[in-house]
Amino acid sequence: MTGTQGTARTVARRTVVAAVGGAGLSVALTACGGSDDPPQSVSDKPAGEGASSGGADRGGAGGGTVIAKTSDIPEGGGKIVGDVVITQPVAGEFKAFSSKCTHQGCAVSGISDGTINCPCHNSRFDAADGSVKAGPATKPLPPAAITVEGDSIKLA
Repeated sequence: MTGTQGTARTVARRTVVAAVGGAGLSVALTACGGSDDPPQSVSDKPAGEGASSGGADRGGAGGGTVIAKTSDIPEGGGKIVGDVVITQPVAGEFKAFSSKCTHQGCAVSGISDGTINCPCHNSRFDAADGSVKAGPATKPLPPAAITVEGDSIKLA
């Protein structure tokens, strides 16, 4: 024979299964890796610092995105705004925390009876300081930096 013959290449089933599994794992890890959204501003300060009431905090360039009005946050309660939970433990005092539960990262679902509540495993966090009131979470909600200017609450 003078023509060229194609050579058959045998690929083991194990190789195909491993390649498909590896590709699926890569997709899953990429999906869990996060998003291209910029991170929310989270402060290392205790929850009370960086937050102000009324129009007293006017230092700086007045930057930040308005995320709520003071009238939107009930006294003794709070509101979830995206990745932030804003609370008003006492009249005129506003606090903010991450809305992700420190147990397994579920989004908290509401604020009632002075606690921020996670629906996944029933962790409860104090609305005044973010501390754990009931587990399984063992770490407090991280504080988020906000400023209050007039009736606007802004991310710092």
